[in-house]
Amino acid sequence: MASEGEIMVESAEVAAGAADMGEAKPRHRLERKWTFWFDNPSKPNQGAAWGSSLRKAHTFETVEEFWCLYDQIFRPSKFPANADFHLFKTGIEPKWEDPECANGGKWTVTSSRKTNLDAMWLETLMALIGEQFEESDEICGVVASVRQRQDKVALWTKTASNEATQMSIGRKWKEIIDVTDKISYSFHDDSRREKSNRSGRYSV
Repeated sequence: MASEGEIMVESAEVAAGAADMGEAKPRHRLERKWTFWFDNPSKPNQGAAWGSSLRKAHTFETVEEFWCLYDQIFRPSKFPANADFHLFKTGIEPKWEDPECANGGKWTVTSSRKTNLDAMWLETLMALIGEQFEESDEICGVVASVRQRQDKVALWTKTASNEATQMSIGRKWKEIIDVTDKISYSFHDDSRREKSNRSGRYSV
């Protein structure tokens, strides 16, 4: 029996195939390739290492592919409970251990309403693939975490120690997703050392 991850990957391939149907039409190529990933950490294999359930869903490089994938699959209101969905630059895995992420951290926003999560996720995706951040080379990707009580969206960046850059990204992201509450930035190193550490190094 296919797992949720396998079903999501297969569905992404079908959606991408549908986007390819209109080959005669002009394609709008993005500045870089992006990859969707799926993870359901609530169903780990016994004794499995962290991240072992992470699956690459699909890589795309055109506007048409993005919208087909988003509309059919990668909308938060369609996500299964306890799932994590990721959009990262192709070549970067959404793991602390990835060399591009190892010295980084993340800005995190929480939401108790699925409609808010849908809006924040989509606005962030469009900002990333549309290269709206001045510090776009500093950004690794974004994660949407669907939970029963409180959903989260986290924007991952490369160089946690560069406070000026992180503050600039945080301010821009708040503007993009239209959030007025304070948001915090945490270092991956802090999270690795102490799982319960919820305090951020920076805030905007």
